[in-house]
Amino acid sequence: MKNLLNFFIVPVLLLCSFQKSSTLGYSGDKTSGAEIRKEGKIVYLFFRTDREASGKERIILQEKKIAEGKLKFAPSFDRSEVEAGDLIVILSDTGGKEITKQLVKNPLHPEMEVYEKEGVSRKKIPLENAEFSVRYSYSEHIQSVRIEKVTESGNQLLFTQKL
Repeated sequence: MKNLLNFFIVPVLLLCSFQKSSTLGYSGDKTSGAEIRKEGKIVYLFFRTDREASGKERIILQEKKIAEGKLKFAPSFDRSEVEAGDLIVILSDTGGKEITKQLVKNPLHPEMEVYEKEGVSRKKIPLENAEFSVRYSYSEHIQSVRIEKVTESGNQLLFTQKL
């Protein structure tokens, strides 16, 4: 009886295991293609900023890249974190309506950690030129980018460009 039971059970288990693995392989290929299309795209904007001889800042859009994927979290804009010298990147639609805002800490005065005898401290280092980037989830509604610099007297428009 024991031999008869083994004779029927072992082939049934093997048959079931082969069917599951072949079915998983097939559906896995199907879902990975669907996931790529569902996930969307991420847009990266790469900028360069430099200080002219007159002291005025100039910003140039160097490159725009689009990649497959999905942002794990959307960057949020918190007005309480804004300091003088920081940049506000505003992404707008064709009518000029703001879709999203992002904060970029002052790229020409980055805060660096310095190791000294007294210990670790943070210092702002002045630079003549720097690069920074912004990323956002792709949307056909986003048509332009605007960058404003936060000053003591308000915001100063530095850069505007259609995407």
